[in-house]
Amino acid sequence: MKCSFPSSLAASLLLLACSNPRKDSTEAAGSEQSTHSKVLEAGAAVLQDLTPVRQFDIYLVGFHPMKDDPAMQMEAHHYCHQVNQDFAQCVLFDGNTASANMNGVEYIISERLFESLPAEERPSWHPHNYEILSGQLVGPGLPAAAEKALMKDKMNSYGKTWHVWMTTPHGERPADKLPLGPPHLAWSFNRDGEARPGLVEGAFQQLKIDVAEKRRERADLSALARPQEGVDALKGALPGAGAAPPGVQPK
Repeated sequence: MKCSFPSSLAASLLLLACSNPRKDSTEAAGSEQSTHSKVLEAGAAVLQDLTPVRQFDIYLVGFHPMKDDPAMQMEAHHYCHQVNQDFAQCVLFDGNTASANMNGVEYIISERLFESLPAEERPSWHPHNYEILSGQLVGPGLPAAAEKALMKDKMNSYGKTWHVWMTTPHGERPADKLPLGPPHLAWSFNRDGEARPGLVEGAFQQLKIDVAEKRRERADLSALARPQEGVDALKGALPGAGAAPPGVQPK
């Protein structure tokens, strides 16, 4: 799929990236939408102010284990709005097509804001350096220079993520047809081998992304990395965990 982008790097980052479709979304329980409902929806789209939703104009794909059950892992399509230099908010979906389900939220803060949090709040925020340096967090469709600038901007940041609907858990657990039970606090992978085999590879194959190439392209960003809290939060909880790229260090 070919996309055209403005020559300005800043303008490129403000676009929703044009990317290959990811079609594995779970079909929600319920009957087919009626014609009456479709007409009302179309009218609302024309007549109502949707400004808050239209601001979610940055698209990222990453992967989350649940902190209370690390074997439960999810592919997450993030649609984000950069509120200011230190704070972004994202709506999470299980794909990037018209049939994708909203299944969570993530807030992203800078290292500076993280340092301002009280001690009891910090265990809810996962570190991002491994996701970036490993190549597992991507901005599909962005030009390489624009994507790398975006990742550079997120070095040493933290995310607080809640998955409220287990639509596409990877592994033995079946998908839920509706949002069931309490939300799950999600975490980040922080070592090679922590993700279930096929989780990253399956998603990136459809998106036509080479994770090894992303990792090589971002190797120089390790010079910007500082030790982060939470890197060892799941240490020993996931079989197959190995080393991490240079720059991923516990604080």
